[in-house]
Amino acid sequence: MNKVHKDATAALAGLLRNGMTIMSGGFGLCGIPELLIKAIREAGVKDLTVISNNAGIDGAGLGLLLEAGQIAKMISSYVGENKLFAEQYLAGKLKLEFNPQGTLAERIRAGGAGIPAFFTKTGFGTIIAEGKDVREFDGESYIMERGLTADLAIVHAWKGDTEGNLVYRKTARNFNPVMATAGQVTVAEVEHLSEPGTFDPDHIVTPGIFVQRIIHAKNAEKRIEQRTTRPRPTP
Repeated sequence: MNKVHKDATAALAGLLRNGMTIMSGGFGLCGIPELLIKAIREAGVKDLTVISNNAGIDGAGLGLLLEAGQIAKMISSYVGENKLFAEQYLAGKLKLEFNPQGTLAERIRAGGAGIPAFFTKTGFGTIIAEGKDVREFDGESYIMERGLTADLAIVHAWKGDTEGNLVYRKTARNFNPVMATAGQVTVAEVEHLSEPGTFDPDHIVTPGIFVQRIIHAKNAEKRIEQRTTRPRPTP
């Protein structure tokens, strides 16, 4: 089966529909599947539930889908860099399911592993625990969190082969590996695409069995979300 498609639009053909749930890898603008996000915007699908650590920034990443009014609900951990997100949420136009960051990562990992729920101490006694099952283990209280899956997972990888085996680079690894396992269909964009057997199998993070479609992102844009500099010292 040929997994490689010519572009993001072709890779998403037949997968998108209104009201679906999409997992989108990345952290801020690091490791985001930018080309696939743009193709979703161009497709115009609406009422999406998007699972992502954050919602990009204004004018980039998932912020593009917010601008187009395509997202109905976010399941996220951090949303502080996106003013439009805050405006839509406060205006009642956007639903938000807020998660501690480690809990979000574990919910996704659990979903990909076929674990429907787990118990964690994180969030007990806070608003996070409202309406959730509470159990006691060894004298400590824990809240139940459900595993997360999605109709579609879109991820970004540094290297990949035509079989879908993926390797991530440094912090761009973030949420991508767990999301790749938790989508009914996973589409990956990779910066360097090669034939099977061209890199060390021990370096593979996501086995190709989890990836159904691939695109080659030859010139991936890597924006810096917050640029912090200091003056050069005077010689």
